[in-house]
Amino acid sequence: MTNTILYIEDDTEIGTFTKAFLESKGFEIIWLKSSYDHEKYVEKADLVLLDIMIPGLDGFTVGQRIKKRNAETPLLLQTARTSIEDKLKGLNFADDYITKPFHPEELAARIDILLRRFDKVSEDCIEIHHLKVNIKEKRLINVEKGEEILLTEKQLKIFFYLLRHPNQILTKEQIYEMVWERTFIEGDKTLMVHIRHLRQKIEKDPNNPKIVETIRGIGYRIRQ
Repeated sequence: MTNTILYIEDDTEIGTFTKAFLESKGFEIIWLKSSYDHEKYVEKADLVLLDIMIPGLDGFTVGQRIKKRNAETPLLLQTARTSIEDKLKGLNFADDYITKPFHPEELAARIDILLRRFDKVSEDCIEIHHLKVNIKEKRLINVEKGEEILLTEKQLKIFFYLLRHPNQILTKEQIYEMVWERTFIEGDKTLMVHIRHLRQKIEKDPNNPKIVETIRGIGYRIRQ
């Protein structure tokens, strides 16, 4: 499955660029702009990418708490601080440390190394019914037709979010708020419309879906 990174960074410009770059590498990113509520998301993360200078508790305090409770979750610190004292302080609990400005490919390489060290590397490809899904490249192939299925940005986000939770029922609210990053309003048909269009592309029979199932009154799930 796709590896998920909890990314805590308050700088909007840096955060927007880094999030887009890591998503292009096949990662799912949960981006927080402060340390508030980070505890909600740590359990979902395969790796934490943490800036030191953030609103709320500083990165040193947050990082120490995360590693105390989630020792098996790799933690990568990033900061503009360059003093050896800060690096040593960070490496007392963090698994690696990268100094701003950094090259995005170096960041991706450090993340890959940590994921492998902690044995959290996801499969590159999986098969679901007639689909072959390349997790890293976020590509879908219809094996029977030998054709690539092209999805929109929102369709990709919906599909891969469901795919991260195989056989698990996800509510409409969960899916909507993860994909659109805003509060779900009861009665909004946006998600339903996108699911219908997604099924038209990936299901053999969109009227009798076998991949993305509707759980009436609750939400959706992907069956494997």
